[in-house]
Amino acid sequence: MFEAFVLGIVALALAFDFLNGMNDAANSIATVVSTRVLSPRQAVVWAAFFNFAAAFLFGVHVANTVGKGIVDPAVVTAPMILAALVGAVVWTWACTHIGLPISVSHALVGGLVGSAIAKTGGTSALIMSGITKVVVFIVVAPVLGLLLGHLFMVAILWTCRGMRPRTVDRWFRRLQLVSAAFYSLGHGANDAQKTMGIITVLLYSTGHLKQWLGTDEFQVPWLVILACYTFIALGTLAGGWRVIRTLGMRMTKLRPVQGFCAESAAASSLLVSAVGGIPVSTTHTITGAIIGVGSTQRLSAVRWGVAFQIVAAWVLTIPTTALVSAGTWYLVTLFDWPTR
Repeated sequence: MFEAFVLGIVALALAFDFLNGMNDAANSIATVVSTRVLSPRQAVVWAAFFNFAAAFLFGVHVANTVGKGIVDPAVVTAPMILAALVGAVVWTWACTHIGLPISVSHALVGGLVGSAIAKTGGTSALIMSGITKVVVFIVVAPVLGLLLGHLFMVAILWTCRGMRPRTVDRWFRRLQLVSAAFYSLGHGANDAQKTMGIITVLLYSTGHLKQWLGTDEFQVPWLVILACYTFIALGTLAGGWRVIRTLGMRMTKLRPVQGFCAESAAASSLLVSAVGGIPVSTTHTITGAIIGVGSTQRLSAVRWGVAFQIVAAWVLTIPTTALVSAGTWYLVTLFDWPTR
């Protein structure tokens, strides 16, 4: 009975990974679609391929941070992970449905925090250093994306001064394929690892890592790595079209050169953070980069009303998912769920 319960939670985690790909597909392809370099279907195939390719190029530093850097693994139980995932899935599905690009990673962190507090009746199980790192980067990620996007755009404008607009457009239509590929690598490397972390801490806390790998150490199995990269790529392939429209078309109008700068700025930040084990939000990073690029024209080029709606969803993500996961935990305790 318990084995089936654990496998059911793993399946829910992979469903969350799929939703992650759907919501964050916009981050990977919104610019390349809005500039008409690729059609929407071509773009999701391009992004999904590089999402999966990241499995063979980066380590599991972010997975380790999520798995043992937010909540003490010693207090983690299968029902607690179930509650965390329910909170994250509900919020991610709702925001994807209405077209809001959110931080799916922060939804997961909020779910873990809420279920841990509900289980222990306090904050003793929380690892505040890891949570502080996540909270700090809620601000740092979009600001860094904005600054890099602005600087990249200024540098390109200065480099290409005097060139004919048609020539610039032709070159950057090609280069944007490269920047979109690098961004998709960063997206896969950062976000797929978050689901790896939650599955691995589940297997670790239930003794399955020791049973399967013969080790008491927290170690991400290769099967988990491949499964998580596969499901996030499939989610990207499905495409969250409303979110893509919000990021790529509603917030500001982009040309290929601007799309290249936004993607390059965001990719630089994501790849560095993946290597450093920092679970940053791909959504926050690309949104900041798009605003930074758009602001080089004029501030009015950015539709600030749309931007503020997105920021409001960011602010609500952690507390909302924490509340939903805490409520789910209390519901779980009403039934005779297997806990070992």
